[in-house]
Amino acid sequence: MRPDDDHCLALLRSGAIGIDVRSPVEFDSGHLPRAINLPILNNDERAAVGTTYQQDGDEAATALGHQLISGDVKAERIAAWTDLLKDQPKAYLYCWRGGARSSIACKWLGELGLSPMRIEGGYKRLRNLCLDALEVTPEKTRHWWIVGGRTGSGKTRFLVDLDYSIDLEGLANHRGSAFGAALTPQPAVPSFENALACSLLAHNAPLLVLEDESRTIGRVGLPESFFRAMQQAPVVILEAELSERIDAIRAEYIDAALQLMNPDALHARFRSALARIQRRLGGQRHRDILAAMMHGFEHGEHEGWIERLLTWYYDPMYDYQLEKKQARIRFSGPAADTRSFLEQAFLDAQRPFPT
Repeated sequence: MRPDDDHCLALLRSGAIGIDVRSPVEFDSGHLPRAINLPILNNDERAAVGTTYQQDGDEAATALGHQLISGDVKAERIAAWTDLLKDQPKAYLYCWRGGARSSIACKWLGELGLSPMRIEGGYKRLRNLCLDALEVTPEKTRHWWIVGGRTGSGKTRFLVDLDYSIDLEGLANHRGSAFGAALTPQPAVPSFENALACSLLAHNAPLLVLEDESRTIGRVGLPESFFRAMQQAPVVILEAELSERIDAIRAEYIDAALQLMNPDALHARFRSALARIQRRLGGQRHRDILAAMMHGFEHGEHEGWIERLLTWYYDPMYDYQLEKKQARIRFSGPAADTRSFLEQAFLDAQRPFPT
């Protein structure tokens, strides 16, 4: 670690705003949580400067950069930085490796009397610190607990209400199932990993509770050592009646979604998701659920196809996975009882570990 890495870790832990002056394409490929992309060079300008650097060297590339970012363009980009710094005076600024772009941005801001914190080593350095944070050790994971339960049992809602949990599905922007895609895109894998690392760094409770997940949540994957630790942690099972689960699925996946999109679009999304699991369902069951789904969207009666999907597809998968976790299960019960059990585990975790 560098001598001032602790300061960088404190920034990641605090959730401070970052001013990312890299180009949009760099930002989209991976960024830090709460970072705001205010580029000094847009995608086309960066490409032109890069080509000039390869063909004519650093001096020519720097000259082109200053030529491209001058006059009104320069004033507009400086104004974007100053407006943010006025609102967020503790925001820090960085580029890819803490090189020319962040140095020039800070120089221009300095001419206006502003001196934002600049990260030496840039995004690459912060990214490496995030990756280091995700290399969990047995000591760090000694008080991890996993919450399992059938689809619709309310695991995510249960976790969000706990002060000592991390919502993996929230970070991944995906509910972790065939029907779990959100209406907005998932983050790039590095962005998800960075957000998870920052959540871990900020988590200062003696207990950490996570939802039982597979290695991938949608199209993003959990880091290997992190997932391995989850696979070794003790498990509690959240229980709920089938009728409660059906109501929960309808409220979350249908009623809430219909506030944001029209029924035809939602129906199309669900038909596409159903087609992806057709092979596992089998032809007849797939046709039965598809017909019940069509009826549901025509008449607003969705309980029938939800029940079929749960009992024919999700519950058998859950039973198979549960069988492999039997040795790790420490408690099963409804939400209130499960919360009480974990609260006791929280108290136990605060006690000194015997040597």
